[in-house]
Amino acid sequence: MLKYSASAEGPQWLSDEQIEQLPAAAVRVRDRFLVSLLACTGMRIGEALGLHRQDMHLLSNSEMLGCQVAGPHVHVRRRLNANGALAKSRFSRWILVTEDLVDGYAEYLHERAAQLPAEMDGDGVFVNLYAGRRGQPVTYVAARDMFDRLARRVGFEARPHMLRHSAATRWIRAGIDRDVVQLPYGNCTEPTTIKAGGKSCPLRFQCVGCGFYRPDPSYLPAVEGTHPPAAHRPRDRRRTRHS
Repeated sequence: MLKYSASAEGPQWLSDEQIEQLPAAAVRVRDRFLVSLLACTGMRIGEALGLHRQDMHLLSNSEMLGCQVAGPHVHVRRRLNANGALAKSRFSRWILVTEDLVDGYAEYLHERAAQLPAEMDGDGVFVNLYAGRRGQPVTYVAARDMFDRLARRVGFEARPHMLRHSAATRWIRAGIDRDVVQLPYGNCTEPTTIKAGGKSCPLRFQCVGCGFYRPDPSYLPAVEGTHPPAAHRPRDRRRTRHS
């Protein structure tokens, strides 16, 4: 009897139409913003849930914050968080974002201010507003449950990591160079990397923290207008609902 090995399932992504349906199906502004953030930036869910408000540099100029990066952007930093969220890379990076995402964050802050007394508010970007330990960071389990609810409402599978794959797929189809997508959405001027055509990096593409790395806004046109205004922890078998 002949036996054939099953091929591994490749990365899954969502169409632009499907991505537009997800925020529209979300009941809460916070959840719409989380979906839009993952779709816009391609960051991992653990990175998004580990964001602090100090990471959100959404002005056109952030010099007053001691940051030299031009344009609205989000910093992704590896740190210990109360909800267990953790950025995969130990190297920090920043990701440029769209004006639509900036507007979505402003809407979320209005919802947050209306639901949380100042003494209960925390430093995390995504916090519990309606249940659980209000003001505390949203857990991975709660975010996964939220995506499960969205998937049932829209009628197709939707997981946070699919938005990461969707962002990379969208930029590549829009003509963005694969090396720009491979690097954390930026350009590298390191001589060894350039000589090898973007295929050989002495730092193995860790990028931010390297003086040769610069963010590249060329991928933004592939994101602008795609989404309405307004993301890896192992699965925890204990299903706690913090929302």
